[in-house]
Amino acid sequence: MKFRLLLIFSTLALCLHAQEKIEYLPYGKLDTWTVRYIKESFLLGGKTRALYVVAKTDTIRKNGPYPYGKNGSPWCTSNAYAKVCGVEKAAVSATPERRGNGYCCKLETSLQTVTAVGIDLKALATGSLFMGRLMDPVTLEGCKVPMKAIDMGVPFTKHPIALILDYKAIIQQGKPMVKATGSTKVTTVQGQDAGEITLFLQHRWEDADGNIFAYRVGTATERITKSIPNWQNNHRLPIRYGDITKSADYKSWEKLSKNRFMARNSKGKMVPVQEIGFKADVEPTHIILQISAGCQEPFIGCPGNVVWCDNIRLAY
Repeated sequence: MKFRLLLIFSTLALCLHAQEKIEYLPYGKLDTWTVRYIKESFLLGGKTRALYVVAKTDTIRKNGPYPYGKNGSPWCTSNAYAKVCGVEKAAVSATPERRGNGYCCKLETSLQTVTAVGIDLKALATGSLFMGRLMDPVTLEGCKVPMKAIDMGVPFTKHPIALILDYKAIIQQGKPMVKATGSTKVTTVQGQDAGEITLFLQHRWEDADGNIFAYRVGTATERITKSIPNWQNNHRLPIRYGDITKSADYKSWEKLSKNRFMARNSKGKMVPVQEIGFKADVEPTHIILQISAGCQEPFIGCPGNVVWCDNIRLAY
């Protein structure tokens, strides 16, 4: 009898597995990149830096915006081109890296130094790959509050059951975090930084005043708290629908967010995406997907943290 039940359950599991459908997200293989060369202002040394983004081809674009949207890519990185008061600066924290016959994405947290008129200014940059759009160029407001420069999330209406990707990581366990906001001052911050994978399915709407609200439809999150030197292929994060606060594996950092993410409203203004509740019985309108070398607020993190990712896809 026990053998018969085991055989039935095994057959059922095989049938369910065979029915599962895997779809890569657009450009989710991370094999095609676009590079743009930015010549920084003479005041900052005049160096030429390469900014990378996941895109349709690897052609060089010296001028103009990256190819986002219908004819481009839904992906963006934390690589930023800033132009403030006529001064041009590039920050690089995400790069393609060769993996086999293709590429993966390397995300790194580093303390970046800019020398201006003999003064060393330091800023903590955390490598991040996300679905959305970064302001180009980043203005003074975006430099002060980076989330105001990021239109986070893209339209999406499907109901996947899991996020699947390959990844590995170097995490600086036991080393202190630092805070560096672009001044000469670097301070030590208590706590432990970690890599982070975040997927939110949201149902968004906009009111007459241009405010954007959302229900959290689905959630898949994970923090990478230790070094993983070998590739973890086909790593799977189940997507939980509806209110997840009562589930056994719920973490406090998965809570609803009022101001964590920003989006551009129909009036062209960047406003917070205000999540007001969990709700599984509504259609998703947007997906937020972010893979990062850190989990802290902007300008705070642990230099030396690195997360590599590749082959990003969804299971249905």
